Amino acid sequence: MNFPAELKYTKDHEWIKVEGNEATIGITEFAQSELGDIVYVDIASLGKETAKDEVFGTVEAVKTVSDLFMPVTGTVTEINPALNNHPDLVNADPYGEGWMVKIIVSDLSEIDGLLSADDYKAVVGA
Repeated sequence: MNFPAELKYTKDHEWIKVEGNEATIGITEFAQSELGDIVYVDIASLGKETAKDEVFGTVEAVKTVSDLFMPVTGTVTEINPALNNHPDLVNADPYGEGWMVKIIVSDLSEIDGLLSADDYKAVVGA
């Protein structure tokens, strides 16, 4: 299983890549493997500020629906348009083409509270 060291993680299985005050967010390979084949992604938070740990969307797999939790407070500036027609990108490339949203981070200090790759590995028992 892949745990890119340059990313930060949440206990709820989201990853975040921060570049300045912008960030890209998705779900981890572990989450994707636990959910199974993802068939639909629903994110309706474009343009909205979402607080840390609040739900910003859902992913639907064959057998379950799971909430997506915002790792840090931020305003959603872009939703991955490819997910409309190809939600399977989350299965194939969760850290690349399967990203969920891009945000402007409201409080960069919140990043300090996120998990490193090693800390996240410990959470999932890898």
